[in-house]
Amino acid sequence: MRLSLIFCYLLLTANSVYSQPEKPNIIYILADDLGIGDVSIYNKSSKIQTKNIDALAEEGMRFTDAHSGSAVCTPTRYGILTGRYAWRTRLQKSVLWGYDSALIARDRFTLANLFKNNGYNTACIGKWHLGLGWQKDKSDSVDFSLPLSSGPNSAGFDYSYIISASLDIPPYVYIENQSVTSRNIENIKENKGPGFWREGSIGKGQKHSEALDDFTNKAIAYIETQARKKSEPFFLYLPLTSPHTPILPTKEFEGKSGINAYADFVVMTDAVLGKIKAVLKATGLDKNTIIVFTSDNGASPMSDFKTLESKGHFVSGSYRGAKSDIYEGGHRIPFIVKWPGKVAPNSVSSQSISLTDFMATAANIVGSKLSDNQAEDSFSILPILLNKPMDYKRESIIHHSIDGKFAIRKGDYKLIFARGSGGWSTPTESEAAKSNLPPIQLYNLKTDIKEQNNLAISLPAVVSDFSELLRKQIEAGRSTEGPRQKNDVNVKY
Repeated sequence: MRLSLIFCYLLLTANSVYSQPEKPNIIYILADDLGIGDVSIYNKSSKIQTKNIDALAEEGMRFTDAHSGSAVCTPTRYGILTGRYAWRTRLQKSVLWGYDSALIARDRFTLANLFKNNGYNTACIGKWHLGLGWQKDKSDSVDFSLPLSSGPNSAGFDYSYIISASLDIPPYVYIENQSVTSRNIENIKENKGPGFWREGSIGKGQKHSEALDDFTNKAIAYIETQARKKSEPFFLYLPLTSPHTPILPTKEFEGKSGINAYADFVVMTDAVLGKIKAVLKATGLDKNTIIVFTSDNGASPMSDFKTLESKGHFVSGSYRGAKSDIYEGGHRIPFIVKWPGKVAPNSVSSQSISLTDFMATAANIVGSKLSDNQAEDSFSILPILLNKPMDYKRESIIHHSIDGKFAIRKGDYKLIFARGSGGWSTPTESEAAKSNLPPIQLYNLKTDIKEQNNLAISLPAVVSDFSELLRKQIEAGRSTEGPRQKNDVNVKY
């Protein structure tokens, strides 16, 4: 009798291990060039209504002081997948092009590696823009028939279906698990206007206007496959191609906003989130899936600021600047997390976070410890998500512009190491130099969110302290605590 009771106890104890909450599925949706002012829940005056993004915020937590790692595409994506600022690599300014080599080193630990090591199936579907391993023929031309030597799969993803860079940068070919899907490559001429793309190679039958739907359908199919398997949790990284150029809303969304093609494309982008949420509900995965929705940087001038503003819509909301700039409009972005049963619905955080923070957050979620040479600029936001904000460790954030200009933010103050925008907005660096503007800018974002009143001369102690903080974080090879690490190159600042 006693043995039977012991056996029953052991059986119950063993079963209790398997009754622990399942690891959550995670879907990370990255919009491309979506301004914070384009999301209606972030901008009361927005003339574009993003009902699905707004609903996600009402179901989870909305961050009002979130920042991309850079004001442009490639470096931000590097930071998301590595938890490390991209200016620690060879990419000191601008972005990669479609035929460039991989920016993520072979031995660099990635977000996909983290999830894969913890029992997840991992997928990347959409815009990669982090360089690839194209192989060449005897004439030194890219051979599209050969598998790529590096890409998402070599960075830890089990499955990938991507385009190499932005949809206006050739080659325009779909790449599945590091092999080009088309065996017939043609050439397409440049397209001008909002639907801009550059001349280059394209897979036969492939259309720019269908890319967003193609990636959305692939993502839906992947989710449905994982739902049928029921064998392991999954991580889906879904970097969208919209609302970046070419701005090509489909017929269903043409004229939907009543403003212009860009606004229609934002509405279409919002609808993608609605489709993802719908398939999660249909498959029963919605209750154990974390959804993250964010953007890689601010909105592009290609959105046609003049027309939008004539209608009373401002892509950056109340912030100065836009894509490419060191000002807030370049890198302050929407960031929303829905986690049923964990994150309180309709909650808002005003704490400063960076997109590099997701690596450490993910490690906390799956119960994994990061090594000293991994995610050197990542601070877990899990305490914020679980309503314990005092346990969040980040004290400062480093910003970077397309021209490679730095800024460092701590508390209310932001010190900019540039004369102008560091990007495309007026004054550009050359314009600022001609106007003899001072070489640094200091703003109190609490009292001057539009970054108009330069305090650099009146607050020399803040300038000195922040300059030293930036120097230390650059030279230490990390902004988190831990042993000194090496940057890939000598970083100039």
